Amino acid sequence: MKQKNISRRKNTRKNGTRMATRRINRNHNYGMNNKKWGFHLLLDCSHGEHSRITSQSNISEFVDALVKKIDMKKYGKLWINKFATHDPSKGGISFVQMIETSNITGHFVDKTGDFYIDLFSCKPYDIKVAVDLVRTYFKPTKIHKRFIYRDAATNLT
Repeated sequence: MKQKNISRRKNTRKNGTRMATRRINRNHNYGMNNKKWGFHLLLDCSHGEHSRITSQSNISEFVDALVKKIDMKKYGKLWINKFATHDPSKGGISFVQMIETSNITGHFVDKTGDFYIDLFSCKPYDIKVAVDLVRTYFKPTKIHKRFIYRDAATNLT
């Protein structure tokens, strides 16, 4: 059995206070094993290429490629639509793709180019593959990644 691939380290914020962070080994499925119930990747992305984040066909192609590359199975059709049109500062395309092991969701903000993608599954997957596909399909200038082990029986976050 492999050792845990997550180590805790301390970082210092700009104001001098300390915060705990996790460093995740990028060359492994992040210690994902049967002891964890679910695996949740949250991506906060800045300034995606406008023509890519406003294209329903590009987003659909991304979802198809992601599902295939991380070896998941779609459950039903992709739900994708223009959303939050009442507020131009938040409006853009949202999507939900159910997968047999949970879901993939996202929202793209037309005005800023920022977008948010969540990938939740009880089946392990390669986070690096998901992040690389986001870079390829949307060209963000920055990606803030958070990864959470999910388990109602224990506190794993």
